[in-house]
This record gives sequence, structure tokens and C-alpha cells, in this order.
Amino acid sequence: MNIELFKHVYFRLPILVRLLVTVLLVMILFGAIIHFIEPNQFPTIFDGIWWAVVTGATVGYGDYVPLSTAGRIVGIILILTGGGLITFYITQFAATTVQHENDLSHGKVAYKGTKHFILIGWNEKTRILIQRALKLDPKLEIVLIDQTLTSISYQHFPIHFIHGDPTDDYILQKANIRDAIRVIITADNHRNEKQADNYSILTTVAVRGNHPDIPILVEILSSNQIDNAIRAGASTILRPNDFMSTLLFHEIFHNKSNPFESIIQLLKTQKFKQIHVLEEYYHKSFLEVSTALHVKQYLVLGILRDNEWHMNPPPSTPLQEGDILITLVPWRH
Repeated sequence: MNIELFKHVYFRLPILVRLLVTVLLVMILFGAIIHFIEPNQFPTIFDGIWWAVVTGATVGYGDYVPLSTAGRIVGIILILTGGGLITFYITQFAATTVQHENDLSHGKVAYKGTKHFILIGWNEKTRILIQRALKLDPKLEIVLIDQTLTSISYQHFPIHFIHGDPTDDYILQKANIRDAIRVIITADNHRNEKQADNYSILTTVAVRGNHPDIPILVEILSSNQIDNAIRAGASTILRPNDFMSTLLFHEIFHNKSNPFESIIQLLKTQKFKQIHVLEEYYHKSFLEVSTALHVKQYLVLGILRDNEWHMNPPPSTPLQEGDILITLVPWRH
């Protein structure tokens, strides 16, 4: 029964651990044998184990040497068995390391960290987002899930890649979805708009089912799918088509203002921030509050009141309880 239990535990261990345990047991065995054969030459069992390790590793310091014929036979057997075992262990260790790096680049390794961002879908938007996010915070942990990408080099993109279908619970669990802090779902460029939105919504359902409270940012291409994405559990909806149409409109009819380049340059150094109006600002004018906040590097753009956006309102507009100020602040504010 004890032997069966040992076999049950031993053969379930990772191969590197099994090899290490085997090497240690062999070294202990030979160390004990040489101690009992030549107690004068090897006063303690530890001295014997030391000699076994040095001999098995083919180092041969020469501080302990067997003198009897029996001791030398034990040494020969150790070199033939233990030496090969240690060599095999080192080779296997190197092979396992290379295999792990290969599996990591091909998205086969589960993520074990916490407080990470999960990006779903590999495309140009995702690539630029990763570069800018890591430039802002090099310690940021990012997990990428994609089923079209076969491999990704960690040297070029220091992120954790998982290959698979993000609508599969198993893949989301490999990304440690329960310990993530945010999920960003981008539209699949390999599908038409309707199929891409349906897939994004299905992915949202899967993510929400595995983590009921995590913020989910979803890119939706068709405006008639926005309500479905919200019902699926999306926290924030990105509407790239609406955004690009607005920019194109401004480029066509206000071609001297360069709105597209202005927004790109603006968002490189600034970020939007919504702040609730403090009680001390109640009934004060928009100009007064904007001036007060500008000293603190808050650039006030407008007011969000009763779900209505009032951008660049008249300076005399009084602020009310419940108003939310739309501001711009530096990234490292």
C-alpha cells in the first residue's frame, strides 16, 4: 500500500521535480554506502554525500577519495549511474526551460498573476495601446487573448499571450479572469461589422459570467448593437465609427483646424476626468469654477447634467448640485 501511494504521488510530480528527487536519493544512497565501507576516509554520512555529489557531477575536488577496492567499485558505479543521472537532469532542465519559453510565446501557458488588464483581440489598435500603456507604466501587467495570432515574441511585446477563443470559459480562466481589474474587447477585423459586434457581445457575456463585477470596455461598430452590448454586461461602449465620422466631418468642413491631429496630440499628454461638483461650487458660475480648478491643472471643458452634455457652456452658467464637470488633466496628475 505504501509503495502504491509513493508511486501515485511520485509520478504525479513534474518531471524536473521527479528528477531532482531521484538525484538526491541516489546521492544519499551512495553517500551512506561509502561511509559504511570506508568510515575512516568518510567520517560522516554527509561527507559521503558530498563525495557522491562531487563525483557524480564529474567535478572531482579530491578532498575525499575511496582507498579500498570496494570503495573504488562504488565510485565506478556512481560515475556510471549518478553522473549520467545528473547530466540528464541538467539537460532536461535546459530543455524544459526552452519548451516553457516556446509555450509562452505560443500562448499555451496560463497566467498566474493578479491585478492585470485583459485585452481581447490582436490588431493595430491593440498593438498601439500596448505600446503606449507600457510606456506610461512599464510595470503594467497585460494579458492578451487572441485566436488568430499564432505566437508573439515577449522581447518585442512584454505581455502574457494566451491563444484561444475568448468566449470559452477555459480560456478566460487561463487568463485568470477572476483576479483581473479590467477587460478591453476590440472588434474583430477579420469579420464584417455585424459578425464582429455579435462576437464582441458574446465575449462580453462570457466575461461577465466569469467575473460579475469587472469593468468591461467593448468596441461596437454598429449603433443598433449598443443596447445589446449593455444588456450583455458592458460597462463602457466605444463607438469608433461615430468617432471617425465626426472627425471626418470636421476635417471636411473645418479643414484649417486639423481636428484629427489636434486630438491625437492632446490625448498623448492629457486624459479626460469627470469630477462631481463640490458643495462649495454650488450656484457659482462656470467661469469661476473653471478658473479655480485651472490652478490645480484641471481644464474644464463642460458639464454633464441629467445625462445631457453641455460642452463649452456660457461662462455665466451656474453650477448645480449633481453636476459633473468634464475636465482634462495631465496623465501623471
